[in-house]
Amino acid sequence: MSGLRFVRLGFGADAVEYQEAWDEQRRVHAARFADETEDTVLLLEHPPVYTAGRRTADSERPLDGTPVIDVDRGGKITWHGPGQLVGYPIQKLPRPVDVVAHVRRLEEALIRVCAEFGLDTTRIEGRSGVWVLGDPVERRPAPGGLSLDFDPRLTDDEFDARLNGPEYAPSNAGQRREDRKIAAIGIRVAKGVTMHGFALNVNPDNKWFDRIIPCGIRDAGVASLASELGRDVTVEEVAPVVERHLRDVLEHADPAPRVIETTPAA
Repeated sequence: MSGLRFVRLGFGADAVEYQEAWDEQRRVHAARFADETEDTVLLLEHPPVYTAGRRTADSERPLDGTPVIDVDRGGKITWHGPGQLVGYPIQKLPRPVDVVAHVRRLEEALIRVCAEFGLDTTRIEGRSGVWVLGDPVERRPAPGGLSLDFDPRLTDDEFDARLNGPEYAPSNAGQRREDRKIAAIGIRVAKGVTMHGFALNVNPDNKWFDRIIPCGIRDAGVASLASELGRDVTVEEVAPVVERHLRDVLEHADPAPRVIETTPAA
């Protein structure tokens, strides 16, 4: 089966509860594995919810006992909610499956989306997702008035940004001119078919992220299209642009595993 179909499950007042969307993912996943449907991308918004991937540590969860849904994707804890465009590409990949290549394709599509709206974004080595780069360390304002050489997030294993106010809040990373993630990616591949996917921050209230350690990263924060561009941007405005770039990348890319060159042993 060829082609790529998009299904808009619900936005705004019709936002889809996480469990409902997860059940739909599994239904489509089973159909795709059986070749009863084509590759499918589910697009939606969720009501506010925290979800935790398999590698989430207890120290990264909300301190106040806010419920968290543990899921079977990779990655760590994140938040989904209003103002965030969530996409679940359910795609059959050739074996052996190259998970990293799939993540890179999703990143590429979202980087192109941000560029179309006038925002330069990039990848960061060792950190999945799409990022807005901050200033060089020596040019950033020091959080809490401290020298960056003594940033407790980097030097104190017991320091917890969730307890230390706006100076260290992930939602204020732009004010600190730090690296900040605008799109998170967490996937699972089962039976050669992908599940879960990406969350692009369009115009959410990023203070939701301040109650957790987003993606387990303590020395960076979060961003949104609206905050970075300094103007209103809506999920409805962004959704068709995401569809177009995802279609272009996923339909035209070679999903075969990358050839990884190795240096022969001496």
